[in-house]
Amino acid sequence: MDDFSAYTQSTQQVSLKSGTTAVLIVDMLHDFCDPAGAMCLPGAERLYPIQNDLIQSARASGMMIGWIVDAHRPGLRRDREFLKRAQHCLEGTSGINVMPQLDKQNDDFVFIKRRYSAFFGTDLDLTLKDNLIDTLIVFGVVTNICVRSTVHDAFFNGYQVVVPSDACAATGPREQESSLYDIATHFGVVAESQDVLDHLAGKGPLKIWEPKE
Repeated sequence: MDDFSAYTQSTQQVSLKSGTTAVLIVDMLHDFCDPAGAMCLPGAERLYPIQNDLIQSARASGMMIGWIVDAHRPGLRRDREFLKRAQHCLEGTSGINVMPQLDKQNDDFVFIKRRYSAFFGTDLDLTLKDNLIDTLIVFGVVTNICVRSTVHDAFFNGYQVVVPSDACAATGPREQESSLYDIATHFGVVAESQDVLDHLAGKGPLKIWEPKE
């Protein structure tokens, strides 16, 4: 989030433990992040260093790392996303590739989705439960569509969710503010990435934010 002026520090305690926390990086893909992509989000490149810091810190802590990849089958009679959005992230194209600027490792988990939410029609929930995960750090693009849908379903499935605000980008400032507000008040907690990093480094409780009354 670019402006926390409408927020105050929360007294809610959230603990990110290595054995029960997973990081989910949502749709940081060629079609969404590269200027040559089918649906490029301007400014996505500013997220790379922030996201890499979070990924590397979480990996060093022994946390599970999961990459969420939007991938659509070509030749379908009706893909419901394509009723609303331009064709994107087709299987067999470079559009589904994770951006090379990001620290993706061969032993990280990869989850393929065909809808906005990483939980819908995938084995994400089953895999998380098999790994004894109860807390998720979720970030990526875009905040108001795929990140938000994934956070909603994570909440519905019983996970505690942390969203580092500056590791996400939306389709516009209004959508970013509104989505983070709704996440903070209904579906999880919102924090600055540096506060997440400080917490992972053992520098005290995670500082999270919630709207002022």
